[in-house]
Formats: sequence, C-alpha cells, structure tokens
Amino acid sequence: MAEATQQVILVPVDFESASLKAIEKAKELAARTGAEVVLMHVYQLPVYTYPGLEPTLMPGFHTEVSVAAARALEQLAAQSGGLRSVLREGDPASEILATAEEVKPTLIVMGTHGRKGMAHMFLGSVAEKVIRKADAPVLTVRTPESNP
Repeated sequence: MAEATQQVILVPVDFESASLKAIEKAKELAARTGAEVVLMHVYQLPVYTYPGLEPTLMPGFHTEVSVAAARALEQLAAQSGGLRSVLREGDPASEILATAEEVKPTLIVMGTHGRKGMAHMFLGSVAEKVIRKADAPVLTVRTPESNP
C-alpha cells in the first residue's frame, strides 16, 4: 500500500495584516487536519524604463533585495512556529501558481486587501488570479481594517 503524502496548506504572505491573519487561519486548519503549513513570499524588483534609458538595476541591488526578503520570510516562519518557507522572485500570482504546482497543496490560504473599484482595476488582484487558476481550493482571509 502506498504511503499517504503529507497534506500541505500553502500560505502566500506579503507581511501585511491580512496575510498574517491567513497564517493563523492556516495553522488552525492544520491543527485539525494534520497538514503542514508552508509559507511563501514573492518579491519583485522595481524596473523603470524610459525612452533612451536601458532598464538596469544598481549593482548589488538584486542581492540586497533577495537577502532582505529571505531574512524577513525566515523570521516570519520562525515566529509562526518554525514553518517551512519558499521564496520566489517574479510576478506574485504566477509564482504562487507555480509553487502550488510543485507543492501540490490541498488548500491555499491567502490574505486579500479587498480592493474595489478603480484600485482593483488598476492594481489587479493577486488573490483573484490565484482563485481563477489554482487547482487547489483557495480560502481568502480579510482583516477588519481591509473592509470598505
């Protein structure tokens, strides 16, 4: 008989209150189901392009940002009970979906800012993209202050 694989709850975090609340919800669900909670963070490097200017970054900037992101994620994982964590660079929705393909979570729990109207239209919604495209169910968590 094949050994059952560990259930995983994937929690994308951006270090804001909604994602911190998502960690707590995921830990609560994991305690009931025996699942492992895996945190993930996606960082993006700012790229500015102007006519006649080749898009470049200051030397060492990429390393500084990736080290700072890794340190912040490691600290959050430790503070949350020594959880496993995954760090990615790129478009948040795409990287969350790629990580979900690799980790095969039974559930994705993520905070959402709950933007509406023009802010939602221009900024898009990482949570919405993940909900539409993920194979696993997605539970979104909002904090009281993110309600309009």
